Amino acid sequence: MPEKDIDESLSKKGSVAYKALIDGKMLGGAIVVIDNTTQHNHLDFLYVRYGTQSKGVGQKIWNEIEKLYPETRVWETYTPYFEKRNIHFYINCLGFHAVEFFNPRHKDPTIPDEMVGGDYFFRFEKIMK
Repeated sequence: MPEKDIDESLSKKGSVAYKALIDGKMLGGAIVVIDNTTQHNHLDFLYVRYGTQSKGVGQKIWNEIEKLYPETRVWETYTPYFEKRNIHFYINCLGFHAVEFFNPRHKDPTIPDEMVGGDYFFRFEKIMK
């Protein structure tokens, strides 16, 4: 992850960073942006240390985040179209739904052109009960 992207995420209003420790070893973490007014919250990053993927670490991280924010009405996140593991993880493991596909003909109006660079990516939502 580019340090610039991490810094930008951490500087957002409502941003909270977590690291996942298992047996004293950092195996991953997450950055979320919490809006206490709307309870429409955003997962900016969820990462698992290389070599520990596919062992349930990411799902454990996410489950703990959901427990920390039980008032959340909607979670939202994005991932590039080519990140097949992420798409599988968000939809099949965490229960998100792909709700929008951004591309050069359908750009996200909240992201400046220079950031998107013409890339294709999905927006996911998870509506909480």
